[in-house]
Amino acid sequence: MVPAEAAARDIWAFLALILLPDVAFWRYPHPPKDRILGTDLTRHVFGRLWWRAQLVREPGGDSPYHALEILGEAAFDQIYARRAALGGSPHLVRAILRVWNSLDLKGLNERRTLQDFLKRLLRLAPFVLFDGIEEGALDDELRAVAQESVDAQRSGAAQAGEAVAPTSDTPTAPSDVAEDPSLVTDEPSRPVPEQLSPGSGSTRRFTSVEICAGAGGQALGLERAGFDPVLLIDSKADACFTIDRNRPDWDVVCIDVLQFSTAMRPDVVGVDLVSAGLPRVKSSATVGRTEDATEREVLRATIQLACDFAPKALLFENVPELVGSPAFAEDRTWIENALSRAGFKYDWAVLNAADYGVPQNRSSGFLVALRDPYFDAFSWPRPHPEPAPSVGQVLGPSMASEGWPGAERWIENAGRTAPALVGGSDRRGGADLGPTGSKKAWEALGVNGNSLGDEPPGPDFPVEEHPKLTVEQAATIQAFPPEWQFVGGKTSRYRQIGHAMPPPLAAAVGHALAAALRS
Repeated sequence: MVPAEAAARDIWAFLALILLPDVAFWRYPHPPKDRILGTDLTRHVFGRLWWRAQLVREPGGDSPYHALEILGEAAFDQIYARRAALGGSPHLVRAILRVWNSLDLKGLNERRTLQDFLKRLLRLAPFVLFDGIEEGALDDELRAVAQESVDAQRSGAAQAGEAVAPTSDTPTAPSDVAEDPSLVTDEPSRPVPEQLSPGSGSTRRFTSVEICAGAGGQALGLERAGFDPVLLIDSKADACFTIDRNRPDWDVVCIDVLQFSTAMRPDVVGVDLVSAGLPRVKSSATVGRTEDATEREVLRATIQLACDFAPKALLFENVPELVGSPAFAEDRTWIENALSRAGFKYDWAVLNAADYGVPQNRSSGFLVALRDPYFDAFSWPRPHPEPAPSVGQVLGPSMASEGWPGAERWIENAGRTAPALVGGSDRRGGADLGPTGSKKAWEALGVNGNSLGDEPPGPDFPVEEHPKLTVEQAATIQAFPPEWQFVGGKTSRYRQIGHAMPPPLAAAVGHALAAALRS
């Protein structure tokens, strides 16, 4: 295939859907559409591999594709898909790889160093015509920039007192691992990140597996607390795609938890933590309903799978009623018996996200389980001493961003924390802010909760009317960082946000778990 053909998106759709569908769906059993349709060649199951090879190819040599060994597929994605200003030039790409291959990266986090290197190159791009510099001179220029990144990473680690160890997010590890679990055992095992010694105190990081990962809110918070995920599992393609878009080096398997077993990934058995956002089950009185019976089946499968991973600690999040309501007594008994048989001690708690800096009154039920001797060292995180910011404080800038004359008045009225965002059921309805009670609570804050908006109110939006929240504003209410991108249609993106655990709440519980494990 020549580049002119490879630039035709229909060709890639033909390859994935007509000529080689078994191969395409062997790798991605539940693929997001751009994995197979050719809408984004940097994401296509075959297209991204062809273009990667095309960009690194050095004609005339004995091994024209030897540069493919320098950076794995995930790391190369940092150049090709995420920084198009750099990845569009084969001349520059080959120079980046040559320079990267010559660096002394011992003891550094290679992913962060690569990201810093590419950011520095991007800042130069408006002023330097890289394609106009001959090979030797370009290598010298890039080597100087790369060394700045290396020095900055070493300096940062030294100032923080860190003994940085290689982790699973190094660029040489492939991130687009086959999402069909039957393939996993045929590939080299991904190394579990090396941990620092127990005496290294608060700098020690841990490994984790996330089940029912959703859009990654819990995993993101746990990452902040010192847990590096070696595997994330979810059944929804858009959610898997969201995680992959934001953390391309995280290993995401898109599969129904009922179809997964630890035999498919024996390399990650024995991690420090298994966490899960359990399915939102209804009370035992509704078990006869088909959808509720399915969710309870998933809940029990998740508990059993988490125990099978044989971690030191477990973290489960669910509805507050699961913690203490008599209607869930049977579920609690089954869960506690399963944990006891697996050698865990456990504790339940209900925590409000607003107590940990999230601008939302959102109570969640938590179950923490640890093995001896860690359990006795665990204590639930204390609430922050400062109150959570109000809706007006966090959404005020975006409400005023398009020139709405009513923004100042709206900010004053929205002087309280938000009610809990309700993601809703995947089986019915569109994107709105929940049942009648939730919509009335939002109305009191000056928000129209009947649906979501596409953009903040503009200069022509009436002062007296209530604006709708955008998906991005909903993510702000959940305290996701602004750079976290959600994939899918509006309803899908909103449901990912509404179902997520706010990252600061996950971080608070994660810090408590990390302190117990470090003890």
